[in-house]
Amino acid sequence: MDYQECMDARNSSYINCLNNDEDIAWLHGLGNMFYLLSRNETTFKNVEDVPPFFRQAWPYFLLFIFLENVLLWLEKKPLMRINDGIVSLSHGLFQELGRLLFRGGESILYIWIYNNYRIADLQWDSPITWYLTAIGVDFCYYWVHRAKVHILWAQHQVHHSSEDYNLAVGLRQSVLQSWCGFIFYLPMALFVPPSLFLTHQQFNLLYQFWIHTEAVQSLGPLELVLNTPKHHRVHHGSVMWCLDKNYGGVLIIWDRLFGTFAEDRAKEKIIYGLVIHEPSFNPLYLQVFYNKNVWNKFRNMEGWQNKLSSIIKGPSWLPGRPWAGCDADKIDVKEREKFDVQLPLWCNCYLVLHFIAVVVSYHDLAKKYMEMTPLTALIFVLYIIGSLTLIGMMFENKRNVFLLESLRCAILALILHRNALTVSLPFLKWFFVSSVFFWALHFARVIRIRCLKVKKL
Repeated sequence: MDYQECMDARNSSYINCLNNDEDIAWLHGLGNMFYLLSRNETTFKNVEDVPPFFRQAWPYFLLFIFLENVLLWLEKKPLMRINDGIVSLSHGLFQELGRLLFRGGESILYIWIYNNYRIADLQWDSPITWYLTAIGVDFCYYWVHRAKVHILWAQHQVHHSSEDYNLAVGLRQSVLQSWCGFIFYLPMALFVPPSLFLTHQQFNLLYQFWIHTEAVQSLGPLELVLNTPKHHRVHHGSVMWCLDKNYGGVLIIWDRLFGTFAEDRAKEKIIYGLVIHEPSFNPLYLQVFYNKNVWNKFRNMEGWQNKLSSIIKGPSWLPGRPWAGCDADKIDVKEREKFDVQLPLWCNCYLVLHFIAVVVSYHDLAKKYMEMTPLTALIFVLYIIGSLTLIGMMFENKRNVFLLESLRCAILALILHRNALTVSLPFLKWFFVSSVFFWALHFARVIRIRCLKVKKL
């Protein structure tokens, strides 16, 4: 074999090794979605070494959402609605933007307690510590989820705000929930190393993504131990028999042990969404609107004891009632039409393309935000939040929203033209320029837009 043949063989082997490494990484990422993990590869000594597993899982999220809709199409069942699905994904991006902006600030107290007040030194690389942390995180999640605290529900209601039940809903999360619910995890800081806690907290949430589907009916004997789509569908129901049931994250055994388990009723239809539904596709509004309800209840109560109770007791609590309220005071939800707005096909295509542009921008930000100045990162975050909010408003066909959208595209095209943001996506400038030209034709009435609003609650 001559020199060139040797080099060709060496390069071929190297490429095969790379391909094998990519295949292994893909399989590992797939296993992360179902808590099928290698303990040795997911044990870290320092907090700084813990990868952003949730952020890295976005390709899997999108792949599973696509496969879910293929399966529903084959079964001739309703597919994910474009408007509701994109709003759910927008909430997922909101949550990730919060993590980028706060840079792990919600974990500072946990780390401080561990460094100063821990009562045991568990070995960070011990198998016992790894499994203990997995069970402990899930146990604490159950109580965070179950806690009858009005201000906590004001954040968690974001996750229940969809009237659909699909994988995209698994990403419909609150930006503020981790800041409000962290106190339930703090007892673990007395003995569990922060790196292991942060690792399992991510995997616990990743597991919960795939249980948000109607495409999977039953998993047989696994239903006895694991939280599954069948169990979690009950939790998302707003009918009376579904309320306050099946709070588990990965394991359903906590519900069975503490009396909050409810079996799915095959012959009874589950109505998804909030008990008092808020018809909106605006993700920013859905993130914050319920906090106004908490404030109004606080303001209308007489006496400081009742005012405090209106915040820390259950959403259904009233003076003279138990902590979680009485069933007699709760609304028995009946079947209802879903909030929907029908837009022309071209408009849905436009919104999907602009949502993709936002996702691409987010991934560019996620790769480079540590190198950016705080001001630049904040501007980038505000651009993404503003864009997602306007997309949601357009799905609702809000008055004058097309004028706001044209201004958004014009401003972004100008900013990108002047290189005011450190981005590596030059095509975005021309994308926004073409959008401005499109809206100019609309306002000149060369293109006429007619949208029909239907099925509004």
